[in-house]
Amino acid sequence: VQLQASGGGLVQAGGSLRLSCVASGRTFSSYIMGWFRQAPGKGRTFVAAISQRGDTTYYTDSVKGRFTISRDNAKTTVYLQMNSLKPEDTAVYYCAAKSRGTVLVGSYDNWGQGTLVTVSS
Repeated sequence: VQLQASGGGLVQAGGSLRLSCVASGRTFSSYIMGWFRQAPGKGRTFVAAISQRGDTTYYTDSVKGRFTISRDNAKTTVYLQMNSLKPEDTAVYYCAAKSRGTVLVGSYDNWGQGTLVTVSS
């Protein structure tokens, strides 16, 4: 599956953005989808994941209550709604897909290009 992320931009602290990631291929609904981010000068870290049917989600602690991951299998798209953004959320955000494992375990097989989110203070 090929992934194309979009929706990044510049936003003030406290603002919101919604990232989208469109997948090619007819097997989107068989993939667990995730979002990761890479802050300037740091490694890539996990943000959120969602199961194939969207009934199970998992978040890193720093975004719980502020970010929401969702998916629309008919549109082969996964979203990341980001609210109450903070300067420390500034990063390049990547979507990823994996065909095995769960939202908690297993490595991701496919990665999209990143989209830059910049949060100003």
